[in-house]
Amino acid sequence: MSNGTLHINFEKIPISIFGSADEASKSVAREIADLIKQKQKEGKKAILGLATGSSPKKVYAELIRLHKQEGLSFKNVISFNLDEYYPMQPSSPQSYHWFMKENLFDHVDIPKGNFFVPDGTISMEAVKSYCAEYEKKINDLGGLDFQLLGIGRNGHVGFNEPGSHIDSLTRLITLDFTTRSDAGLDFGGLANVPRKAITLGVKKIMQAKRIVLIAWGEHKSPIIRQSVEGPVVEQIPASYLQGHPNAQIVMDESCAAGLSRRKTPWLFDSVEWDKQMIKKAVTSLALLLEKSILMLTNEDYNENGLSELLARYGQAYDINIEVFNWVQHTITGWPGGKPNADDTHRPERATPARKRVLIFSPHPDDDIISMGGTFQRLVDQGHEVHIAYQTSGNIAVADDEALRFMEFVRDFNARFTLNNEATEKMYFEANGFLEKKKKGEKDTDAVRSIKGLIRVSEAKNTCRFVGVPQENIHFLNMPFYETGMVQKKPLAEEDYTIVANVIREVKPHQVYAAGDLADPHGTHKVCLDAVIEALHRLKREPFMKDCWIWLYKGAWAEWDIDLIEMAVPMSPDQVIGKRMGIFKHQSQKDGVVYQGTDAREFWQRAEDRNRATALLYNKLGLAEYAAMEAFVRLRIEG
Repeated sequence: MSNGTLHINFEKIPISIFGSADEASKSVAREIADLIKQKQKEGKKAILGLATGSSPKKVYAELIRLHKQEGLSFKNVISFNLDEYYPMQPSSPQSYHWFMKENLFDHVDIPKGNFFVPDGTISMEAVKSYCAEYEKKINDLGGLDFQLLGIGRNGHVGFNEPGSHIDSLTRLITLDFTTRSDAGLDFGGLANVPRKAITLGVKKIMQAKRIVLIAWGEHKSPIIRQSVEGPVVEQIPASYLQGHPNAQIVMDESCAAGLSRRKTPWLFDSVEWDKQMIKKAVTSLALLLEKSILMLTNEDYNENGLSELLARYGQAYDINIEVFNWVQHTITGWPGGKPNADDTHRPERATPARKRVLIFSPHPDDDIISMGGTFQRLVDQGHEVHIAYQTSGNIAVADDEALRFMEFVRDFNARFTLNNEATEKMYFEANGFLEKKKKGEKDTDAVRSIKGLIRVSEAKNTCRFVGVPQENIHFLNMPFYETGMVQKKPLAEEDYTIVANVIREVKPHQVYAAGDLADPHGTHKVCLDAVIEALHRLKREPFMKDCWIWLYKGAWAEWDIDLIEMAVPMSPDQVIGKRMGIFKHQSQKDGVVYQGTDAREFWQRAEDRNRATALLYNKLGLAEYAAMEAFVRLRIEG
């Protein structure tokens, strides 16, 4: 643990950081379970405030496990949920009433009348009195013993959106655009997301005897830092927790990455000055001062908390030269290794000159979006490149896109007098379903197959454009994804087996996989988990001793400069080539189903990110390139 006094200066809310969301969720669940058991001993009710969304799911899963395997009873529990969309039927799959029953209440012994979720069906005229009564129920029970919170990317808690006052009461609120955009995935698009919700007020949340806010993943990291280290402001309701006497924020390592204690650990305590820490400190200093690495001075080091590093080396000049060389050595135009070259300071090996390469793509377009320039170079430089598309990506195809393709097949068959009976039947069945489809309703198997086939054809088109032969394209269709809904199944043995089999078949010298944990939809993380598990299972196979694993980022974020181990530069022409490859995925252009708050199309996001990476290198004093794709090497322990 770092120096506590310095932490207080930066962190105004107590925090706990765990290695994973699973580990953190179990810890929170244990605290809730201990509270329930303590109240049972005292003959009292445990009054819980509960949250919804993706963050608490694993907490609830652990509580269910504790109930089923360790006898934890919920008979003395009374719970109040934070919020509900308005209007909303409790039977809707998007309702929080349904969510709580699905993820907790139907699996434990909590009495039916002991859990409360705001009613999204009451009339507008009755909302005010209903909200007052909801608070009164909590007050009559002595208040909340424990309040579990998540946090929105805009800092909301419950549905207390930016601008909510600290004394705000339970009420009907208009949802922020960011909140609605993030919910778009659950509702099949932004247009289907309700514009209002009923939420427990900030005042009632702050009256809870204990508050634990949980946050997982890189995409929550910026708002967590603002909430923990920034001032208390209405625009970030989570910052109000700074004034609570018994609040805590629990997060995983990826969410904690933005905290000052992770960004600049040398300001908190003595650190081990290994290569990685030196690189992190010097590149951070250069970017902070807007200087190239070679322009940093002794004074710069001393005035910015790096006197210990300076004392170790003696002169800034010596540190600068070493770090500059480290950064420069990450740049290569030969991602598969340069044949017949000295590879001492190159990120990849020179041999074998022709490598077998396996690129894992979570969705059918992540390969070209995330590493299209590198993808093309690997093919052009003569490597045997295989692509493994991990999921069908079928839920990301708009209904009208599916109809367009069905109409084409029907009209094609009619034009050339081919057997049209089966096509006509499928068309009318699918068309009839889509015309009556309700918001967020699961597609039929036939419609999902059609949408999946659209993604397959686009992926094949991209591979043809890049130059990958048909026999090197692998469509894995991992079963965890095939629910037809946003909510996926947990990874299972069949998923691991499918991934392991394709690795064993290709016997790659290089594996590329998506390490983009900022993906707000979570599929990238699940797909990476499957790849890592498969690699662990295969690590004793003879071919694995020659296999290197490289992780790329997606459309949402880039690796921190100090973490990058291979940077592949792109010329202006190569940037255009990558753009044309992305354009092959027509179903993902011009209004993607799950666009989120970022209005840019994927090709624009990718180009902006790649330009920003190149600019970062240039700011540090390296050569100027049009764009760069960056990678971090994953080492599988033996």
